Amino acid sequence: MTSTPAPLPSVFVSHGSPMIAIEPGAAGAFLRRLGPALDRAFERPRAIVAVSAHSLTREPVLLAAREHETVHDFGGFPDELYRLRYDAHGAPELAQRVGALLAQAGLPSHVVEHGGLDHGIWVPLRFAYPDVDVPVLPLAFPPDWSPARLFALGQALAPLRAEGVLVLASGSITHNLRMVFGAARPPADAPEVPQSAAFRDWFAARSAAADWPALLDYRAQAPHAALMHPSDEHLLPWYVAAGAGHEGPALRVHDSLTYGCLGMDAYAFGAPAPALQAALDARPPSH
Repeated sequence: MTSTPAPLPSVFVSHGSPMIAIEPGAAGAFLRRLGPALDRAFERPRAIVAVSAHSLTREPVLLAAREHETVHDFGGFPDELYRLRYDAHGAPELAQRVGALLAQAGLPSHVVEHGGLDHGIWVPLRFAYPDVDVPVLPLAFPPDWSPARLFALGQALAPLRAEGVLVLASGSITHNLRMVFGAARPPADAPEVPQSAAFRDWFAARSAAADWPALLDYRAQAPHAALMHPSDEHLLPWYVAAGAGHEGPALRVHDSLTYGCLGMDAYAFGAPAPALQAALDARPPSH
């Protein structure tokens, strides 16, 4: 008799600067633990639906290529960064399932045979699954959709979690690059500015309370929301992951930052989120 795998949580990670790929820091160390923790607490995902702040379209688009190439969608970084590769298998058959779920929810979607993984996808995955052995289906999203509509998109994806599919959203819990790359650029280990701390703490507290009305209205209710997100495309993937795990808690499973203002927090959603938190806390001994 074959047992049914436990549903996966949905997960949001902050991908930060592309430099995390070669300067991992605390967030990179967390991402290295994330894949093994998911494997221990559940089973290795059979595929990943990846929602990144850097894959934006007018309506949801599923990139259903059979093979994905690494996209270096940035400029002005060290040559070493451009030599990194994460060319993953795609999941074209899964695209049909995802498209059907979105249609059932009354949401538009398009399936294209094109592919490519932007750095919001491949940078976290090269830490979490360095063997490149989990197929990836990128889901591009409209940046002009409201948090509530993206939450509904995530709700439509929720059945995938019981089918061995990880819904992984990638963005940034705070994202004001003018504060990072301005005239007075802070060092990577700069102390956190008060506005960033207030915003991240508010988000963590409202998440722990599952206060969806406040979180969906974050731009009006969260402290310093416009400063921390002059535009909100890097926070919007959070709502997709939250919607996919709306039935359970929203746990901040990692808390760090760089440059004093660029939050690297990660969240897990859904009834299985505490099991992932426990697996992350129970770090296996190093060899």
